[in-house]
Amino acid sequence: ETQRYAAVLDAVIARAGLLRAEKKLRPHLARVLVYELLLGKGFRGAGGRWKPLLSRHQARLKAELARLKVRQGVSRNEDLLEAGSRPGPVSQVPRFVRVNTLKTCCGDAIDYFKRQGFSYQGQASSLEDLRALKGKHFLLDPLLPELLVFPAQTDLHEHPLYLAGHLILQDKASCLPATLLAPPPGSHVIDACAAPGNKTSHLAALLKNQGKIFAFDLDAKRLASMATLLARAGVSCCELAEVDFLTVSPTDQRYDRVQYILLDPSCSGSGMLSRPLEEQGSGTPSQERLRALAGFQQWALCHALSFPSLQRLVYSTCSLCQEENEDVVRDALQQNPGFRLAPVLPSWPHRGLSTFPGAEHCLRASPETTLTGGFFIAVFERAEVLSSASQAEALAPELAPSPAPKRKRRRRKADVQAAGAGAAAEATCGK
Repeated sequence: ETQRYAAVLDAVIARAGLLRAEKKLRPHLARVLVYELLLGKGFRGAGGRWKPLLSRHQARLKAELARLKVRQGVSRNEDLLEAGSRPGPVSQVPRFVRVNTLKTCCGDAIDYFKRQGFSYQGQASSLEDLRALKGKHFLLDPLLPELLVFPAQTDLHEHPLYLAGHLILQDKASCLPATLLAPPPGSHVIDACAAPGNKTSHLAALLKNQGKIFAFDLDAKRLASMATLLARAGVSCCELAEVDFLTVSPTDQRYDRVQYILLDPSCSGSGMLSRPLEEQGSGTPSQERLRALAGFQQWALCHALSFPSLQRLVYSTCSLCQEENEDVVRDALQQNPGFRLAPVLPSWPHRGLSTFPGAEHCLRASPETTLTGGFFIAVFERAEVLSSASQAEALAPELAPSPAPKRKRRRRKADVQAAGAGAAAEATCGK
């Protein structure tokens, strides 16, 4: 929502002189805060240290918003949006919703939405089907069998199934790393840079809570938030550790059975949908910052590839920069000749840049080409496990999703309805 109103918010903030008066307030954060103050639901008792800061400027900000409406000759905030905003590819990205199979199934979630007045259109056959979504229509993703797709800007943050952990609001590109890692139930997995935890919860769902996930992150606050998310999602197979993954010893006996690693390291974030909120000129990271990030990423990737039992690793970033993606993968392959890139999703429309032989096995994503956030994924497999059978599986046209749920399904309907009602009651009590 802040992105949609970015032009309006920038005009109000500039005329109110907010950034001149508050030197420590960054432009993208100012937009979010001013949106909540003027156009959203307010801070509702929250806001932390920013709430008194915004209160000091509240009158001036409201006055500038009113003057902007007068100048534009409009009376509603929505009319300002039409006058001052030009929708781009980012505004067309659908709302992707992953059904958490630890708590429910896709058919029951679909039935719940239908009872709320949504119209289920079945499984999409192309990106055009997703692009055409409007109103209260929704689809099943054509590639990922547990992913529902709603029109862009659909807000489900207060939905009872989301509050109960039955749904995870997660971009399609962000769902691919765990899907392509594909650890079978009972596996031992490392999530090397785990917070905020959406991919970790996805791994747990694929494992059916059978096996073990070792999840590492250095940020204590993010790790605490992640623990709350995983508890809500019903994850019971995950061991969290406030540890730098680079200090974890590959020879530690606790990780003897780790055959799968998901590495989604810190990156420039140049592919994130929120990137337009950054200040002007920050869309392209400096070469100095890219070199530092790429050095860390390559170090982390080579460290992950040194685990002795490792068979499969997914390296992913939310960056569009070659330095953090193809260049890191190329150098890691040169230093680890026992691993190769696995060919995956041959029909995926956006491939890696042709900077080295085999780069076409990497995947890229963007709002323009895949209707998702910007993303990069490479799948490493130990060379000896790339048998003819595994290659045939990797080269399959798609992920062979399960059949689309039928429009009516009775099994476990009562369970999900009760869970949704219970979550709604809990949310009411919490307020």
